[in-house]
Amino acid sequence: MKKKFGFKFATVVLAIAGSALPCSAISQETASGWKFSVMPYVWLPGIKADLKYGPPSGGSASANVSADESDVLSKLQMAFMIAGEARKGQWFIATDYMYLDLGEVDSKVKSVDFNPGSGPVNVSTTQVGGSSDSSFKGSIWSLAGGYAVINDPSVSLDLLAGIRYLGLEASSQWDLNAAVTSPSGTQTFNRAGNVKKTTDVTTLIIGAKGRFKLGQSDWFIPYYADFGGDGSNYTWQVASGLGYGFKWGDVRLDYRHLAYGHDNDKLLQKIELGGFALGANFRF
Repeated sequence: MKKKFGFKFATVVLAIAGSALPCSAISQETASGWKFSVMPYVWLPGIKADLKYGPPSGGSASANVSADESDVLSKLQMAFMIAGEARKGQWFIATDYMYLDLGEVDSKVKSVDFNPGSGPVNVSTTQVGGSSDSSFKGSIWSLAGGYAVINDPSVSLDLLAGIRYLGLEASSQWDLNAAVTSPSGTQTFNRAGNVKKTTDVTTLIIGAKGRFKLGQSDWFIPYYADFGGDGSNYTWQVASGLGYGFKWGDVRLDYRHLAYGHDNDKLLQKIELGGFALGANFRF
């Protein structure tokens, strides 16, 4: 178990470190007036999610599953994360990409939706008990442009607007203590089973980011916040922490929280990812 844990962690670190290698080659090709930065980072958040694998069609049943896992590192199969920015004068464009492949995390089938023909009927599984595991695999990509409202050595403030894309594959398997029967007694949800489903969502976002320098030292506090959505979904993200500046860039440790929510007909009812992120930001 310890060897498997160490191998997974080493894979993540090597992948992220490798992503920074092209920086020196790219820096030789930069145009006059442009400034660039690339930040590979590690973010292994805890996850909370509510999944709705329905709605069921006529004469069938589907599971509603919730997952809550804080020990992500021991479950991790693969991860890749990198952010970058190009800036000229007060204007900039920034991007952030992450890919996460989690193994099986603890979950539970909290209810079952039946559709006997006259409309969906939800039945709780609280009294049934049993076990369930779920896995999550997907990408989150943000792209935004903006303008520096404040650009001072001691404090900065950027306003931004853009899009965020989420592509997710979720799967769940369960082994309940008993089958679940509809109120009419005409339908049955099997005691054991599994299901897999995919979804993708693109959302407009607006936000702000920047940093506060701590006195005359090289320490600073970075901050970031955005939100977006429409009538059927929402997303928001906040992050802040502590960083230290060097001639080549900076290193920062942030706490980051990202959330999504959708209407009742979507697979992803709600998902929240929260945890510490460690990154090295290379400027050229």
